[in-house]
Amino acid sequence: MLRFLPLFLLLFACNKPLTAQKKSRNNTPVFNAANRPRNLSDTALVELVQKQTFRYFWDFAHPVSGMARERSNASFGYGDEVVTTGGTGFGVMAIIVAAERGWVTRDTAARHLRKLVNFLWKADAYHGVYPHWLNGATGKTIAFSRKDDGGDLVETAFLMQGLLCVRQYFNQDNPIEQDIRNKINWMYGELEWDWYTREGQEVLYWHWSPNNGWAMNFPLRGYNETLITYVLAAGAERYPVPASVYHRGWAQSNFFKNGKTFYGHKLPLGFDYGGPLFFAHYSFVCLDPRGLKDQYADYWEQNRNHTLINRAYCLENPRKWKGYGPQSWGLTASDNHQGYGAHSPSEDLGVITPTAALSSFPYTPAYSMQALRHFYDDLGDKIWSEYGFVDAFNETANWYANSHLAIDQGPIVVMMENYRTGLLWNLFMSCPEVKRGLKKLGMESSTHTQ
Repeated sequence: MLRFLPLFLLLFACNKPLTAQKKSRNNTPVFNAANRPRNLSDTALVELVQKQTFRYFWDFAHPVSGMARERSNASFGYGDEVVTTGGTGFGVMAIIVAAERGWVTRDTAARHLRKLVNFLWKADAYHGVYPHWLNGATGKTIAFSRKDDGGDLVETAFLMQGLLCVRQYFNQDNPIEQDIRNKINWMYGELEWDWYTREGQEVLYWHWSPNNGWAMNFPLRGYNETLITYVLAAGAERYPVPASVYHRGWAQSNFFKNGKTFYGHKLPLGFDYGGPLFFAHYSFVCLDPRGLKDQYADYWEQNRNHTLINRAYCLENPRKWKGYGPQSWGLTASDNHQGYGAHSPSEDLGVITPTAALSSFPYTPAYSMQALRHFYDDLGDKIWSEYGFVDAFNETANWYANSHLAIDQGPIVVMMENYRTGLLWNLFMSCPEVKRGLKKLGMESSTHTQ
């Protein structure tokens, strides 16, 4: 599974707190979960969770670049400087939500984002494609693994979908917002999507490095979280890819079509039981699945049924883990008591990851609210923090993470907002590049006319 091989490299992440975290004079955390507000209405609770989770991308942003740190705890011996390309894409969308809801002023948000795009303007890139990790102070590449020291096309797609939303939102005629838009247009225009077909093959490749070439050898074949890469690549003006890379590359694998029924829900695409729930989130924080169809699937049906299957598995709880049930469900990639894993019904370690249910609010609002109430009201003393919910927990092992990951925190803010107002979906689907890419790939949206 494409996402799983890079993810397993995180298995040995340690839990040493970053020095950047705020501490009181006696070195205990300033934040006290026991003092959290109680008896909130559903609307007020959703707002609180969004706002608190947004702080990860605001208070904890790298001070030089403004980009999102990979995680809230140090890992791999890199210290405090590691920032994440894809996680920053989710983070800038969270900043849009914050500006729209008045948690920060529009001008303050715009100034932060201009600092961020100015940093990216000068940062390392490989045929226009950013690496998975950057040094947040210098803009130099930090290798994700020994051979993953160049361009990461998927992480860059996650970043670019967020930046396109930024461009659409910050549309006022003033020097700061004009500068933001101009630089985002330049960065998107300089992305050589066609280079990542590896000399014209009919498929996109995840990685290329000047030191290691195509040695990582990961063609992007579906079905998984990388769909957005094809939409953006097809819609580019300067370096587009043809539709054949989608139909003969992405849609050609032994794990693309499914069509089976699990717990009474038909799964059009992907692995049995759907795989981890980030498949339903990462490409769809911006790409609106409502009414989105092509010759392969109805993507609303795909994502909703994937979510329902994931929840139904937790209710069945065949491995009898403590805590699973109607109010505690959601299996996706996250930290765990052994390190890190891409949790799913086929890789179930008893770990519930809050982002799984909370980022599924558009698909299963009633069930997601049940989970939110349980996480906050019942488990809040253990899993609520200054940056929202911690990454994951395992009640069987009596383990509760002390970490937060950008790629898990961001979709919570953004997908909750899409459930409430459709804000990011509407911004992204208004992009001419997106409309062009969808049309080229044969995808139609009944919600957004093209």
